Amino acid sequence: MSTPPLTPLAAAVLRVGPAPERVLEIECGDGDGALFLAREFPTARVRGVDRSADRVRAATARVGLDPEGRIAFKVGGPGSLPYPDDFFDLVVAIDGRPRPGEIARVLSPGGCLILAHSGHGGGDGGFGARMLRRGLRRRGIEITEREEAGDGSFSVGRLRDEDPTAAGD
Repeated sequence: MSTPPLTPLAAAVLRVGPAPERVLEIECGDGDGALFLAREFPTARVRGVDRSADRVRAATARVGLDPEGRIAFKVGGPGSLPYPDDFFDLVVAIDGRPRPGEIARVLSPGGCLILAHSGHGGGDGGFGARMLRRGLRRRGIEITEREEAGDGSFSVGRLRDEDPTAAGD
């Protein structure tokens, strides 16, 4: 497992706008990204989800003393996120394969999405990346920025405030 691209993630969080209250990292691995997000947004509740129970245990062990319960991890995959609709202000995927429908379901209207990638061009090219952007757009999430940062790249998007089906998509 490669080291998460924290430089692209760090550059992307500067584009988020107002500090989110609830943050989700999809495919969180051992928690590097979620712990970074908790430091970056000190008042936010940060959640991480990963398919591997072993990774979730490892991430949980890294949290240490957290009397307020600001950081927590659950087992779950990107195709079935174990959270309610419209729950998160910020959803993050680092080198993952997020599912547009699930992102749009758990992201609150006006909420932000960060896709961070290690390696240059990781999120900009290829059929898979184009299909992901198309799926996000169909669900009301517009990618507004794409840039390289450090040894990787990032994309930032936002879920429209209105119902995407009402807009004629």
